[in-house]
Amino acid sequence: MATVIAAVPDLLFGSKLHSSLVGAGFECELIADTATARAAAAGAELMVVDLTDDDFGGIELIEEMAGAGELAGVKTLGFYSHVEPEVKVRAVAAGFDLVVPRSRINREGADLVGKLLASS
Repeated sequence: MATVIAAVPDLLFGSKLHSSLVGAGFECELIADTATARAAAAGAELMVVDLTDDDFGGIELIEEMAGAGELAGVKTLGFYSHVEPEVKVRAVAAGFDLVVPRSRINREGADLVGKLLASS
């Protein structure tokens, strides 16, 4: 069973994502702050990161972790608001493995996680 970290400060949306991933058979830990997510990533195979909240700093989190070599063996999936396409551009440049709109993670989150993990 794959371990997934869901770094999502919006607990309502995060809970929905968590339930979807657990229901699909993934072990998932919902984390609402970047410091805890960074620490938990060491034991994870994939991180789902919320990019919709500028104050959360999801892109910066992945940039810092990648720069420190902390993402070896950890896939990254970011989601952004469809009205902010520039966030997708920044996330791709930061090194995310996959970046999708929030609506897509809402509909297909477990499938996206499964496909991304299968591509390892």
